[in-house]
Order: sequence, then structure tokens, then C-alpha cells
Amino acid sequence: MMGNIFDIKKFAVHDGDGIRTTVFFKGCPLKCVWCHNPEGIDFHPHLAFYANKCISCGACVQTCPQNAHSISENGHRFDREKCTVCGLCEESCLKDALVLYGKPTTVEALMPILLRDRAFYESSGGGVTLSGGECLAQPEFCRALLMALKREGIHTAVDTCGYVPRTAIELVLPFTDVFLYDIKAMDEDVHIRCTGHSNRTILENLRHIDDCGKAIEIRIPFVPGYNDDQIGKIALFLKGLNHITKVRLLPYHNYAGSKYLSLGKENTLPEVLPTDEALNNAKETLRTMIGKTPVL
Repeated sequence: MMGNIFDIKKFAVHDGDGIRTTVFFKGCPLKCVWCHNPEGIDFHPHLAFYANKCISCGACVQTCPQNAHSISENGHRFDREKCTVCGLCEESCLKDALVLYGKPTTVEALMPILLRDRAFYESSGGGVTLSGGECLAQPEFCRALLMALKREGIHTAVDTCGYVPRTAIELVLPFTDVFLYDIKAMDEDVHIRCTGHSNRTILENLRHIDDCGKAIEIRIPFVPGYNDDQIGKIALFLKGLNHITKVRLLPYHNYAGSKYLSLGKENTLPEVLPTDEALNNAKETLRTMIGKTPVL
């Protein structure tokens, strides 16, 4: 069985408890305007060109069978229309200016990498997190990887937007210790504006996971002008759930601008950043309305 991933992040400390290794799956059904992992949006492989890293050595020109790269006095030119995303230029690049996001892999290939830091997981209460993109858009591969991890006694977390079929949730439920679940808005029209899709499936799946008694960490991206008016409504909804272990408010940042440029994608990142006052007020609203659940 093959899966499609675009990155593996070791020593992650924000993707669940303890020290973790995070596996990023390629492809996401949502199109959030504030997405900080644009390399994970498309389901097909995508070649990024980081112009600031290029030293114009010409190695890619020699290896590209489609002549998609050229070097002149004006620097490096990359013609995306000619590119077939074969990855040969990435292999020849000396300075990581060319990065192919999205590579097929197997559970057997991933497990030695993920088990390498077992000692850190055990000492810190950490483990392995499946993220994305949207990892549950590849549910069979997720299940196979989670099963292999549980056979080794590794703590598992699934980071999901929840916009997936119920069958995807059911496939991974028995092998997932905690769900890191995104809630972006309660009002359907706001959610559509922010992500391009309704939130009905997301909320229904969250209720189902809660009914099954699984631990859930709620993650709320806080984006001024988009969902900052949704905090009270989110808190009211969460108050009715029984297995929320913590709520984490994620302040929006626009650090990913260079990624959009490198991928040849339109930069949709909002300009306005949240203030400390607005963040503190939002956290206080969550704490007051939800009750005993920790708000971070």
C-alpha cells in the first residue's frame, strides 16, 4: 500500500503532547485562505522553486528532460508549463532551491524513521502525529500506519480538519489515541467564506468522535476579519461535548508567503495579524464559557 506525503518533521512539540514526529500527508479538501502549508493543498506532486536559495549552478538545466529550467544573466527561469514533476532537478540541486512536495511511500519505509526517536517519545510522553494537508484523505494508508505504530506501543495522534467521510473516521478510530481537531467557525456561511466548504460534516464527525469516547484536542485558528467573531459560538458548541482534553487557540501568522511564491500559487494570506489583546480576550471567552477544560 502506497501513501503520498510531503514532509516529516522530527522533534515537533506543537502537534500533540510531548516530543513527536509529525508525518505530513499530501492533499486537503479545504482551501483555507490562511493556509500556512500551501505545499500540502494539492493532491498531486508539486515542485517548489526557492529563488533566494538558487546559486545558478545550472545542474537542473542539465538534468531536466523537459527543458523547464534555464539560466541567463537575469538568473534562473523555471517554466512550470513544461515541468512534468519528475523530480530529477530536485535530486541534482545543490542548495535545496528545488523541492518536490509529494512523494509516494510505504508503511515499511516510514516505520524505521518514526521509530528512531522512540526514546524521546517515551521520556516526554510523546509519539507520532499524522497531519497534512489532510491525512484522513488517505484513510486506508493512515489506518495501516497507525496499526503499525500501535503494534510498537507508540502513542498516536491524528490532526484533522474533519471534512472527510465518516468511513475515514471509523477506519482510524481504534488506533488513534487522540484527535487534534480543527474548528474554524460555527456559522456555515463564515466557514464557506474561510475554507470554500460547509462545516456540517466537520461538526457531525466531531460529535461522533466524542460519542465514541476518544480524547480530543480542539485547535482554533484565530484570524482577524475572518473567524474572530466565532469564538463565543465555538465555545458554546464545545461545552456540550464530553471528551475535550484541551482547547488550543492558534494565532494566525503570515510566515508562509514565500511558500506561495515558490509554488507559483496565488497568495491568499490575510494581511491583518491578531493583537495580543484580541487573543487574550478570545482565550478568556473560551475559559469562561467552557469551564474546566484547559485553554492554551
